[in-house]
Amino acid sequence: MNKHLIGGMMGITLSGALLFAAAVQAQNWPGNKPVTIVVPSSPGGAADLTARNIAKYLNEQAHINTVVEDKPGAGGVIGTAAVKNAAADGHTFLLSTNSTQSANQFLYKSLPYDASKDFVDIGMIGKFGTVAVVAPDSPIKDLKALVDLAKSKPGDVFFGYYSSSSRVPPNLLKQYADIDIEGAAYKNITHILTDLRGGLIQFAFVDYLTAKGQIDGGNLKPIAVTGAQPNPLWPDIPTTDSIYPGFIVEGWLGISTPTGTPREVVQKMNGYLKSAVTDKATREQLSSMGLQPEAMDIDAFAQYVRDDTQRWKEWVKTAKIQPQ
Repeated sequence: MNKHLIGGMMGITLSGALLFAAAVQAQNWPGNKPVTIVVPSSPGGAADLTARNIAKYLNEQAHINTVVEDKPGAGGVIGTAAVKNAAADGHTFLLSTNSTQSANQFLYKSLPYDASKDFVDIGMIGKFGTVAVVAPDSPIKDLKALVDLAKSKPGDVFFGYYSSSSRVPPNLLKQYADIDIEGAAYKNITHILTDLRGGLIQFAFVDYLTAKGQIDGGNLKPIAVTGAQPNPLWPDIPTTDSIYPGFIVEGWLGISTPTGTPREVVQKMNGYLKSAVTDKATREQLSSMGLQPEAMDIDAFAQYVRDDTQRWKEWVKTAKIQPQ
């Protein structure tokens, strides 16, 4: 027999064997190897707490050995890139966000990943808006008072930001209200809250999940929310949309994985995620943090992320933010 033909047949056989082995591995997933959810932000933050609630469900209800690993830095870029570079074997997942998958591509001149090509977006966990907050003893009582202050002291009113959800809303306010305010970049939300209470900055937009505990503890005072509807946590706090029509900014949290991860694994993880989000105890825990839990099928979530990318593109453009 022609040796080229034999070589070709051996190649086909090897390929078939590898595909079969991969299929068997996917069917037996996760096996004895633990599953890791990488959180691209600081420990104790909204994303971290959400990931730990999902991990708790996977550990206790689905009997999947799940660990959470925090990799903060650069607005979520460091942790996201780490997951992109991980093996696509169904054992590394990203706690993905509107920052990592939608907004960052418009906020940075270059990224070490392509969200639309390097990841499979598996499923939604929930959505959230942001809340404009001031120090509890601040004379600023509402959004109008903040705008009036900014107009009376052009360039002397400062806000802090650390992510797309905290950077875009104040810049949108700058355009909608036609005010001269300045932003200060922070590495994490903790430093923002410290400087806010210390009077170094006058206000910030913080995601619901991070803000809730601080507001409940009397450490921050809410003056407006960016969701389409008032937040049940603070029903008397007006929406930015009610003051400046069209001023709506919402974020989300979900689970993504490197492209190439077996479809069977993606489907199984989507099923576990939907079960977690609809589980009474898990849902109540997520809701108590300020998240609005929501489950989605794989295709529906993929389309949501594509649509969300266009929303953030327009928000960044309207806010006139130049990529860093």
